[in-house]
Amino acid sequence: MGETNTSGHTPALPPARDLAGAWLLMAVLAAFAWALTVAQARDTGVAPGTMGMAVPLFLALWLVMMIAMMVPSVAPVALTWARGITRPSTGLARTARTTAFVGAYLVVWTAFGLVAYGLLALTGDLVADHPGAGRWIGAAAFALAGLQQLGPLKNVCLRHCRSPMSQPLTHAGHRPRAHDLRAGAHHGMYCLGCCWGLMILLVPLGVMNTAAMAAVAALIFLEKLWRHGPALSRAAGIAFLVLAVLCVTGPPQVQDWLLPGLTAPAAPMAPMGMTGAP
Repeated sequence: MGETNTSGHTPALPPARDLAGAWLLMAVLAAFAWALTVAQARDTGVAPGTMGMAVPLFLALWLVMMIAMMVPSVAPVALTWARGITRPSTGLARTARTTAFVGAYLVVWTAFGLVAYGLLALTGDLVADHPGAGRWIGAAAFALAGLQQLGPLKNVCLRHCRSPMSQPLTHAGHRPRAHDLRAGAHHGMYCLGCCWGLMILLVPLGVMNTAAMAAVAALIFLEKLWRHGPALSRAAGIAFLVLAVLCVTGPPQVQDWLLPGLTAPAAPMAPMGMTGAP
């Protein structure tokens, strides 16, 4: 199964040829999710709050966003898990196990979508009633993300996320049918502990801001897979604290750049539906 990585260095990945079907599934999922997200963002623009979405529609959109943003960074863990517990087996079996792992992982992030919806609804109402509150809400979001990046929970969870071979060892005693779901949910909780502060940034940056989503997704990917990921995480935390100060003290141009999700829409919003359908 390869060496267990507990040192925090870039994890050793299984040969791609052993998991061709699973790799293809993950790539198609991420690409399709990004295409849907970009299409929806083009129709709705960036605006404060939930943009009139009811909870079910928001959660559906949030799930698509999480597939787009998180699947690239979770793919090595899911594929390492699939290879480690299915040998010998067919490529189809590995793909099915990868699907179960990723599905349980995404359930955790979808549940966090309820928290995101509540935050967006609250901040949207506050900005509508008190437009000047936007800069303080943005400062709080950046400060919270910065402190989370520099805190002990981030360090613990990031170490777990950077050691994919810990998954088969952690769940070796589980019943076979529960292996993949338990491991996916377990990893999802660690990933949530690692990245929830970064997701909070979508409140000031805009939940439909695809540029911000891509930047956050890239940061998550590098934190987990680059050998200098922990150092990058700390540097990002310091940068977020600086941006928190700029949200309050910076010139209007800087505030507009940092707070598109807490200001008036840049473009008229289409009726809420996936890809602008009525």
